[in-house]
Amino acid sequence: MRILYTLLLYLFTPAVLLRLLWRSRRNPGYRHRIPERFGFFRTPMMRPRIWVHAVSVGETIASAPLVRRLQAEHPDHALLVTSTTPTGSAQVRRLFGDAVEHVYMPYDLPGSVARFLRRTRPSLALCMETEIWPNLFAACARREVPVLIANARLSERSARAYGRVAGLTRATLARVAVVAARDATDEQRFKTLGAPNVIVAGNLKYDLEVPAAVRETGQALRAALGRDRPVWIAASTHAGEDEIVLEAHCRLRERLPGVALILVPRHPERFDEAAGRCAAAGLRMVRCSSGEMPEENTDVLLGDTLGELMGLYAAADAAFVAGSFVSAGGHNPLEAAALALPVLTGPQLFNFEHVYTELFAVGAARKVEGVAELAAALEGLLSDSALRERMGAGGEKVLAAHRGATARVAELAAMALHEASRA
Repeated sequence: MRILYTLLLYLFTPAVLLRLLWRSRRNPGYRHRIPERFGFFRTPMMRPRIWVHAVSVGETIASAPLVRRLQAEHPDHALLVTSTTPTGSAQVRRLFGDAVEHVYMPYDLPGSVARFLRRTRPSLALCMETEIWPNLFAACARREVPVLIANARLSERSARAYGRVAGLTRATLARVAVVAARDATDEQRFKTLGAPNVIVAGNLKYDLEVPAAVRETGQALRAALGRDRPVWIAASTHAGEDEIVLEAHCRLRERLPGVALILVPRHPERFDEAAGRCAAAGLRMVRCSSGEMPEENTDVLLGDTLGELMGLYAAADAAFVAGSFVSAGGHNPLEAAALALPVLTGPQLFNFEHVYTELFAVGAARKVEGVAELAAALEGLLSDSALRERMGAGGEKVLAAHRGATARVAELAAMALHEASRA
């Protein structure tokens, strides 16, 4: 089965490269460092190495406390952090600078993964969330490199997809030393697919850190916007959501004339499009990328920079977490909850179903359907400071109750390294 999988990968590789070039029209980062995706890069210093793979921005942020803990607990090991997207790569550099090594994850082609492993020689491979790669895991097994899937999650949709190639999935998961699942639902889904060693370790995203600099950034932005104005944020919007958000904002302005919106598109290639929609709506807009501070008559602050979402959250009174009015499945609401913001979401939230269940249970989040409900919910929140405080306190309570996954995964990593050293 893996032979057929590999042949299909080789067959589709030209199409993958063309897609990179196509996406690079709007985000030039996709055409840079392409050789790294095939395992060609400058060979780092030969020393013991722990490898953490975090696909993009969200996984990189979630892995940050774990990476720092591994650095502290294993000072004799270098930390290599890989990503798949340019935004993820930029986030690695922003969070860690030169404290970690960084390249792109290789494509799951036998030659590419062999070159990558030959150059890096990791003592442990730690993959975040839903990363299941047949050729890579087989190559790690041949080299006796233990593989750990951390913060492991499988949506119902993903579980069904992997179940369609059950033999390949089972053989691949058999090569994983430990699957550290987020919760009992994910645990059961991985076991059903054939993973032999699955434990519930918790969700790393609950261990989110809020640096003092983030709060300072938020306070500065809020002072510039006007401390007495209501401010809301629409975070990580996708195509089709900006229109809903801006329409809701225009309706809200009729009821709360001084309200300001912080609009943060999910993908850099959509920044200009979002700016155009703000201009077409007749809204006074300031782009973060301009370096200018907003003013008290600014209607929309456009978050068109990378890695600064937490600081933008810190300037707001309430948050709509996007990717939830489209089929993307929603994005992480815990960043907003960590800053004690009440959270609104659309109906599509399967990526964070368990997290939202917890937030709904304590009244920290609400689900809305469409423009009218979004505008009405925001009017209620922005007009009622006591309600905002109750919802924000509920979110903080949920975070506090579920912290500890970082310590548990770090312990599993230490055990895997110890077992590998004895082999």
